[in-house]
Amino acid sequence: MAGAWRKVWGMSEELGRVRQLWHLLEPVHAVLYYAPEAFEEAAALGYGVDERWPSYFAWRAAPLGAVGADRVGETFYSFSPGMVGAYVPGVWSVASPDAVLAARGRAVDRAYRTLLGEAADAPDTAEAAALLRRVAEAADTADRPLAAANAALPWPDAPHLAVWHAATVLREHRGDGHLAALADAELDPVEALVSFAAIGAARPEVFASRGWGDEEWRAARERLEKRGLVAGDGTATEAGRALRAEVERLTDEAAAGPWRVLTDAERERLVALLGPLWVAAIGSGLLPSENTLGIGKV
Repeated sequence: MAGAWRKVWGMSEELGRVRQLWHLLEPVHAVLYYAPEAFEEAAALGYGVDERWPSYFAWRAAPLGAVGADRVGETFYSFSPGMVGAYVPGVWSVASPDAVLAARGRAVDRAYRTLLGEAADAPDTAEAAALLRRVAEAADTADRPLAAANAALPWPDAPHLAVWHAATVLREHRGDGHLAALADAELDPVEALVSFAAIGAARPEVFASRGWGDEEWRAARERLEKRGLVAGDGTATEAGRALRAEVERLTDEAAAGPWRVLTDAERERLVALLGPLWVAAIGSGLLPSENTLGIGKV
């Protein structure tokens, strides 16, 4: 039955569905980085909460253990080394990875009970969790460090926590595959952002959150211009758009494998089940309307 999807859907349609599911799941995961409950848990650990980055680096890197800046830079990829070094390994002097993971679970629990209310424990949420767990457990995490680290954590029992955990494994699985696609395209971290901005995924100002200075951004744009990927005004050339399209295709392709464990009917059912969770996350007003992932634009 797992092969039915591929028989019914052509490859481009299949990858479109994979992208659709990512767009549904990404807000479910990302609420952690913006929810007031998460900042409260971070403050209780001792992290500064005037900005989101101390807790962001702690929440996201904790499954890797008490790793240093080089490891975080490699796995997060798009952040400047200077920005990573400003927070890592310092975050581990505030709280251990185990303490961070425990607080992360509490933050997700509180945030989603606020967002979902009684729906957190509803049968539909449990059904979504069961389907997503099958997909997440089917993910090949070899050479995917963030996905592997999250997949190795115990599965939570509560349905809303299981949904979040699965969403996290799958988004990191996709992200790890995306880095491989960027490497194939010979785009270094700042070039990846410049080329993404060049196709209109988000304004360059949005990507400034990754810590690259103006001179680093200009130098990357000049390198891409020499490759014929970016025009003098910073917009992508036809070759630049084609390269980014190939990066996205390879990313979708690398992310597709786990989803093939579901039948067509199960996939459609999951889309329906995730709809209310997506609406709750988007409707919360917590998430930025423009983001570095280009969701809603590419």
